[in-house]
Amino acid sequence: MANSGTYRNGDNSKRGAMKLDKTLSWNSSPKSVASSSSKSKPPRRSNTGLLVGSPKNDAGVYGRVRVAVRLRPRNAEELVADNDFADCVELQPELKRLKLQRNNWDSDTYEFDEVLTEFASQKRVYEVVAKPVVESVLDGYNGTVMAYGQTGTGKTYTMGRLGEKNTSGRGIMVRAMEDIMAGISLETDSVSISYLQLYMETLQDLLDPANDNISITEDPSTGDVSLPGATLIDIRDRESFIKLLQLGEAHRFAANTKLNTESSRSHAILMVHVKRSVKGKDSDLASENGNTSNMFKVKPPIVQKGKLVVVDLAGSERIDKSGSEGHTLEEAKSINLSLSALGKCINALAENKAHVPIRDSKLTRLLRDSFGGTARTSLVVTIGPSPRHRGETASTILFGQRAMKVENMLKIKEEFDYKSLSRRLNIQLEKLVAENERQQKSFQDEIERIAIEARERISEAEKNYANALETEKAKYQRDYRESLRKLEEQWSQDQKLHGGGKTKKESQTKGPDKASREEAPKGSSAEVTEFKRLLESETLLRKAAEEEVNNLKTQVMQCRRSEASANSEILKLRKLLEDEACQKRRLEEETAELQSQLLQLSSELDQTGRRLDGSESETFQGGLDSLMSQVRDSQKRESVGGEKASVAKLFEQVGLQKILSLLEADDADVRIHAVKVVANLAAEETNQQKIVEAGGLTSLMGLLTSSDDETIHRVAAGAIANLAMNETNQELIMVQGGVRLLSLTAANARDPQTLRMVAGAIANLCGNDKLQAKLRAEGGLKALLEMVKSRHPDVLAQVARGIANFAKCSKSGKSLLIEDNALPWIMKNANNDGSPIKRHIELALCHLAQHEVNAKDMIGEGALWELIRISQECSREDIRTLARRTLTSSPSFQGELKRLRIEYPWNH
Repeated sequence: MANSGTYRNGDNSKRGAMKLDKTLSWNSSPKSVASSSSKSKPPRRSNTGLLVGSPKNDAGVYGRVRVAVRLRPRNAEELVADNDFADCVELQPELKRLKLQRNNWDSDTYEFDEVLTEFASQKRVYEVVAKPVVESVLDGYNGTVMAYGQTGTGKTYTMGRLGEKNTSGRGIMVRAMEDIMAGISLETDSVSISYLQLYMETLQDLLDPANDNISITEDPSTGDVSLPGATLIDIRDRESFIKLLQLGEAHRFAANTKLNTESSRSHAILMVHVKRSVKGKDSDLASENGNTSNMFKVKPPIVQKGKLVVVDLAGSERIDKSGSEGHTLEEAKSINLSLSALGKCINALAENKAHVPIRDSKLTRLLRDSFGGTARTSLVVTIGPSPRHRGETASTILFGQRAMKVENMLKIKEEFDYKSLSRRLNIQLEKLVAENERQQKSFQDEIERIAIEARERISEAEKNYANALETEKAKYQRDYRESLRKLEEQWSQDQKLHGGGKTKKESQTKGPDKASREEAPKGSSAEVTEFKRLLESETLLRKAAEEEVNNLKTQVMQCRRSEASANSEILKLRKLLEDEACQKRRLEEETAELQSQLLQLSSELDQTGRRLDGSESETFQGGLDSLMSQVRDSQKRESVGGEKASVAKLFEQVGLQKILSLLEADDADVRIHAVKVVANLAAEETNQQKIVEAGGLTSLMGLLTSSDDETIHRVAAGAIANLAMNETNQELIMVQGGVRLLSLTAANARDPQTLRMVAGAIANLCGNDKLQAKLRAEGGLKALLEMVKSRHPDVLAQVARGIANFAKCSKSGKSLLIEDNALPWIMKNANNDGSPIKRHIELALCHLAQHEVNAKDMIGEGALWELIRISQECSREDIRTLARRTLTSSPSFQGELKRLRIEYPWNH
């Protein structure tokens, strides 16, 4: 902050004696110099130089916030209004200081890192303000470039100028992206952006207007701020970036004030995420271990992750000068509050206070890394020359002076790229596996070749052996036959020599005796064989008979055991029958007692209802009769009429299971009274789970199909409506076919109160976004829309509530309500005299309009005019606000308003 001295015009000696520092370095401490007519204090010199230290140093290095001041030239209005007055500031760019005039003879002098005159080009502004930060981001640091100043002093011109017609007018955002794209390789590096606006303490996505409430999360260990819900888009070239900036600027809020015709009403934040692969560090890490030849020492590559945050703050303004009113006034209050919170944080950091109120605003939470964090930060403060705004100019200068005292601990963002390493190792692994498979296949082929060759050799050897064996066999056979022939010839010769006649006679004499001896053994052998066969057959038959006898004995034993067990089972059954008969008599007695108690209780409840309200029909939440309210006011009834027992007391005394059993009684009156008691119990949240677990939900839905009594249908549907308030019960109702039963009940109903109960149950189911598609498929939505034919106010109120719930929970894509032609009825009843119907219809229209895909159909049905009426005349502030936000955020509605040339206070 500047010392509060002054230079007087006539005190030339003191001004000449003043010595100022030369150019301030990036990390030099801020110095403000001022001289007074009574006291002159020389400034201190900076004792710090440029940043030192390697990015590998995890401890980080200190870096002061760098601040530059830029003067806007006079505009047309100031040239006329301030023609007779001099500028309130005097710039000395060569000395990097400016003088702020107090009056005609006094002035305060301030030093900055850079002083940019009104003639400074956009290129000059970028090079001295943002380019060092961009270079740091490419080296792996976080960086912030921010513009601060009064409204209408050129912040948006400095930061977000696109330079479409004149490229020399490009702002910091475009030039920074050009340098980033030139400094990376698209093959190995990546750049992605998010474009947001902070509007009235709500963080909105300028690239996706439907995403209008982004949360801020903080890492408790590192303190890093992230926006998980923001849209993140990869950038490949300058043209795509320009188109995204144009899209974001089209969605940014602006207003026409006395100080600026296009005054930004939100803080714009551009986040650029740069991911760079650092070449050469893999080998460096391997060399440090002293082993570069070992291929199994795999080191992951190094990745530097830098983030550039470019912030175009909304301008501070005084209400009396800007002329803001209405919604514009609320926007101005929100802008000033967030800027005030930022000023408090910078004051606390500049004065080294223990507590920094970082959580007072979402703006300070987003910029916590920029001031006092780990980012390299550069701030450009914009001022105007008009003496009418000297107070705002002085406040802006003092803000920049305090920011110069803030020091950040700069840390490089490097990490191992394990994903890239994993991909590289997977590729190498696939190559090795393929090589291994190729070698295995080659090895198998070689083995197969060797095996085939071996089999061929073995076959050849076997063939040769067989041929040799055949040859030897044939040789021996020939030798044998030759020897036999020789012996026969020799024997024949011997016979001839010793007399062949004698031998012949003896053989004839001995022949008959030999034949008789051979025939005798043959006859005795046949008899023995036959005898053995008969003996074996008898043995087999005897064994078979013995086995049959044993089987029969076993069967007899089994029959005796079965008879004994059957006798014991008969005795048990007789005992069970006797017990069942006793239990039946006891249950009949209890049923009769319960019936009498139910009749008495129903009579007492009806009498009490008539005495308290003068009517038998009372309304209650969820579509039930007045029984539950009478149960809750049991103490009041006891004091008035002295009744005996309430439903809760009956529930405790009798038990839920017995009450549910009466739902299946033969007597219709008993069933009616029982279902009323169950309906009253279902109105209490504590009883709902017990009723479902005991099978009450199944019994109630069974009554819708088994009974023809419309009173039972009405009360059962009311009980189901109460159970449908619980999300778990909603899924059970859908699984058990409850929607089809309710739709059938509505189609057959004649009593409007029955339709009201059914519509209330379906309306509760419409509030579950997980069940909407199934609800429509099973006819629930169609049944709900069909019930409007009754025209009964109570039924229409429940139908409108269901439509509002369905529209609120609808997801992306065209709404099923529009596809089912519900929009004409919604428009017809938008001005219904019934307050509940009108409120639900207004909510349904606002929720449908939030989805851009529905806008065309809604415009065709005239919903645009209804939304305009709601935003102006609705009795509820939250619905009016929702309608206004929907109108301003929808491009289709905005385009239709522009086409019709209609201007509203919120349509700028």
